[in-house]
Amino acid sequence: MIQMNFRFHSHEKKPYSFFLEYTEPFAKERLAEQLHEQVSTMKENRPVVLVCIGSDRSTGDSLGPLVGTFLEKNRPANMHVYGTLAKPVHALNLAETIHSIQTTHYRPLVIAIDACLGRLSSVGHVFFSEGPLAPGAGVQKELPAVGDFNIKAVVNVSGFMEMMILQNTRLHLVYELAELVADSFALLDTKLAAETTRTTISFTPRSI
Repeated sequence: MIQMNFRFHSHEKKPYSFFLEYTEPFAKERLAEQLHEQVSTMKENRPVVLVCIGSDRSTGDSLGPLVGTFLEKNRPANMHVYGTLAKPVHALNLAETIHSIQTTHYRPLVIAIDACLGRLSSVGHVFFSEGPLAPGAGVQKELPAVGDFNIKAVVNVSGFMEMMILQNTRLHLVYELAELVADSFALLDTKLAAETTRTTISFTPRSI
């Protein structure tokens, strides 16, 4: 779990960022379009790896494992998924998981996914941004940053006793947000599969 906190100097180029509210019309299609735009720009034959961070022992922090579980059922052909309800990626194994990804995949394009606490007006929003996220920052844990891109879903309001807030977060909201993110990646996988098919066909010699 992370906490929203953005700061930029005026002379610095702001990294890419996009957000939407989960009840917006065509939310999954809009997020999938943004994912495709960014991934296709940077992919260059790099394997797409999703790191779904969180714990199934906390309602608010279960978003990442839920996303991973939903995606695992769809068996995406063009991305690798780490972090499910059965095998969560959390504080105790995050560093080990990052090492495993770096040694298993050549130049992986990593997208990290995690739950987030934020302002009341941001609850129910999904943020897709360039750059790594620092999981655990919202609950004062020092964990390694991960991701070329990150997705943060705001599940509740930040404030005093964040761990208690996460424990008392409504599962319905977390489930809806996780389903949106997973469905968006499923659409992305379909787009990538179609592009791979077109590329294969275009380079297939014509029979004489």
